[in-house]
Amino acid sequence: MQRIKKFFSDVFREMRKVSWPKRGELTRYTVTVLSTVVFVALFFEVIDLGISKLIRLILE
Repeated sequence: MQRIKKFFSDVFREMRKVSWPKRGELTRYTVTVLSTVVFVALFFEVIDLGISKLIRLILE
């Protein structure tokens, strides 16, 4: 039981040392990640559609 208590005490101590992002930074990072995910998803959708049409043309 003492080891568990020490573990959580150490975790709490280390978490206080963490440099957490400010609200503006967090918003900017979130927008960057979401826009990147949307861009990559659309990119692969277009590539997938192109390859599908090309395969249909070859097989017909």
